[in-house]
Amino acid sequence: MNLSKKSKVFIYILLTAAAIYFLAPFAYMFFSTFKSEAEAIAYPPKFFPSQWHPENFIKAWTSQPFGTYLWNSILVTVLTTAGQVISCSLVAYGFARYEFKGKNILFMILLSTMMIPWDVTMIPQYMEFNLFGWINTLKPLIVPAWFGSAYYIFLMRQFLMGVPKDFEEAARIDGANAFQIYWKIFMPILKPSLILVGVLNMITVWNDYLGPLIFLQDRSKYTLALGLASFKGVHSTQIVPMLCITVVMIIPPIIIFIIAQKYIVEGTSGSIK
Repeated sequence: MNLSKKSKVFIYILLTAAAIYFLAPFAYMFFSTFKSEAEAIAYPPKFFPSQWHPENFIKAWTSQPFGTYLWNSILVTVLTTAGQVISCSLVAYGFARYEFKGKNILFMILLSTMMIPWDVTMIPQYMEFNLFGWINTLKPLIVPAWFGSAYYIFLMRQFLMGVPKDFEEAARIDGANAFQIYWKIFMPILKPSLILVGVLNMITVWNDYLGPLIFLQDRSKYTLALGLASFKGVHSTQIVPMLCITVVMIIPPIIIFIIAQKYIVEGTSGSIK
């Protein structure tokens, strides 16, 4: 559909106004981290600080072991993302490219697990991990990811269903085995979908609060989300320190999303251009 120049200008103005409306609270939060405590709670509020205080970040960061919390979050996020990408791509490859007895039934059972809320399985999981001796370790947050996720498997399977069979047939003629076809043919084709799964999983795990709250007890094992919640409990009357840590926490997902947004669109649009 061809739009006139006036229509395009109007649409751009409308989108710019909407972007400013949604980004304004984040911008205000960011500039408030450089204010004094009195200025941050003053009314009427001022958008920019009258005097900049970059030391607010240092004071907030050193008030608790946020370096340890950050390392735990990075460790959990990286390992769970690697587990989801590897396990889900393998299962999706099997469901999409192989024919075997009961495949459709198994796939429907897999999809049906998406209807079970995590609140239902939370207590059985805690009992199981307690039996393994994993409570108060990072294992309950990492190991389950290596067994895949129904949603991510479904996403990759649908992506692989659009790949012509000529690719794998040509690879078999060249002498490639099943794993070589998966690794050398389909993994590069799956790149947009893998990045999409990685970004979605990273954002989910990075912001996860309930899982670490249930399985972790020692403060040295806290993730950044749980550490921020603990920090808010201690500094409930101080706005600026909480804003500083919140800004630090939301920066990595924003950067990852901006870098990967092109692949996210490709990962949801189809496998072959």
